[in-house]
Amino acid sequence: MALHPLSALVTQLTTQPILFIGGKGGVGKTTTAAALASYYASQQQKTLIVSTDPAHSLGDVLKTRLNNEKTAVTPYLDAIELNPDTIVDAHFAQVERTIKSYANPDMMPKIREHLRLSKSAPGAQEAAMLESMCQHLVAAADGNYKHIIFDTAPTGHTLRLLVLPEMMGAWTDGLLAQQRRQSKLRSVATNLDRHNQKNDVKKDATRSETDNPFAPKKSDRWEQAVSVLEKRKQLFRQAGALLHDREQTAIVLVMTADVLPLAETGRAIEQLEESKLMPAAIVINQLISQDQSDDFWRHRATRQQQLMQDIEQDFINYPLYPMYLQQTDVRGTEALGALLAPVI
Repeated sequence: MALHPLSALVTQLTTQPILFIGGKGGVGKTTTAAALASYYASQQQKTLIVSTDPAHSLGDVLKTRLNNEKTAVTPYLDAIELNPDTIVDAHFAQVERTIKSYANPDMMPKIREHLRLSKSAPGAQEAAMLESMCQHLVAAADGNYKHIIFDTAPTGHTLRLLVLPEMMGAWTDGLLAQQRRQSKLRSVATNLDRHNQKNDVKKDATRSETDNPFAPKKSDRWEQAVSVLEKRKQLFRQAGALLHDREQTAIVLVMTADVLPLAETGRAIEQLEESKLMPAAIVINQLISQDQSDDFWRHRATRQQQLMQDIEQDFINYPLYPMYLQQTDVRGTEALGALLAPVI
């Protein structure tokens, strides 16, 4: 497929409000995401850009201090840098509140210690980031934003985030099924022991509830825990549906005309296709104009053009957009938006 002018990328993505920008580390994902966001905002289209990359640079590119909360960069552009540590702490605090609602108080010190250690477990940060990302995705989709752009972490992390909603939904289903079985067993045990409860009040775990008519019953607390899981399941279902809706969501991969990004982009496309998440476009960043007088840069430009032939052949089914290397760093919404502005 022939190369398209970079300004045409804006036109192609106009009808899809949700954009995920992914690719190998260091190829210019953040610049591409911020350029798209800045351009849409310059057209007075309300835009939200969210960085899910723990190695944050979105605030640096936008020349704005960002954090875990929404920050207004311009009247039409809001930005968020998701902080993994803050998100993990909030995630496990919610887990502790849920457990506390139905666990024996004597068990809470051990539970808190287990939760503290679990924060460092493999996948804990990823799961917390996923849930936060899904919350922002669903909330923004239901809000008044015309464009929602996710500046994602390097390829492998991005792919996991994109396929995890379905996986986490299935995991939550399994947990709910297990908890329902345990609830039935508890109910049977309670009925069998009903005649002995009066003689064993001191050992009855629900004594406080019996003494205090205003205390929530165990069944009520159990329903609260189930409600949390059901809401989580619904969140993942909504996010998964949005991700797989091609009228709503587009995935843009960014690469450079180098051997390693070429190979990694090829693998990413294979994995996305297997998950039925087809990329909408590929941006080839940091291209060097062939009009060079210096031997080094002329050699680099020639090498890039040779690799561009491979790129066009390997990714023939996807629109390709070249982005040329700039003389200076591109920072600030005005300079970023100008990258995608049509040449007059």
